[in-house]
Amino acid sequence: MGAVADVTDATFDEVVLKSDKPVVVDFWADWCGPCKQVSPIIEELANAHGDKVRFVKMDTNTNPVTPANNYVLGLPTIQVYVDGELVKAFKGAKSKSVLLGAIEEYL
Repeated sequence: MGAVADVTDATFDEVVLKSDKPVVVDFWADWCGPCKQVSPIIEELANAHGDKVRFVKMDTNTNPVTPANNYVLGLPTIQVYVDGELVKAFKGAKSKSVLLGAIEEYL
């Protein structure tokens, strides 16, 4: 994964909440089949729109605190943050068109 950066419990506040552009966070785990379906879509969107929207992923196996604090109750969960505020959230695998629609207004 090139265009999508890893974020951790330790870096979440700095990378996501203090970002000067909208941030899409992909909460995933290696055992999650639907996460593997969403991952290339997130990568594709990051390659196409990474100049306007930041894309990051968080491994929930190694970073349990942030998902628990941000209402991540199932995987994959995709959340969109603007100015440090959660503005949109999706649970489960979503199509490219749904995810693109979620960030459209920020492009």
